[in-house]
Amino acid sequence: MVFPKEKKKEIIEKFKIHEKDTGSAAVQIALLTGRINSLTEHLKVQRKDFHSREGLLKLVGQRRRLLNYLKNSNLNLYKNLIKELDLRR
Repeated sequence: MVFPKEKKKEIIEKFKIHEKDTGSAAVQIALLTGRINSLTEHLKVQRKDFHSREGLLKLVGQRRRLLNYLKNSNLNLYKNLIKELDLRR
């Protein structure tokens, strides 16, 4: 369930806003989405892993809060990110 460094770097390169950007809301949301997708696949196999399920719910809540922040601060970036990450909102 470890998120690989290569995948993380790839996501940061794709969603960064400027050259040294690793912590903007868009990058954080993209990283959280990758981790959420990874955990979702894990939970399809390991149905009784309730500790990972709790962690998944925390990640979903954190992503939701960041999406709300981005929606209020930069609507165009929010819409592009939703479309690119294929999220239902």
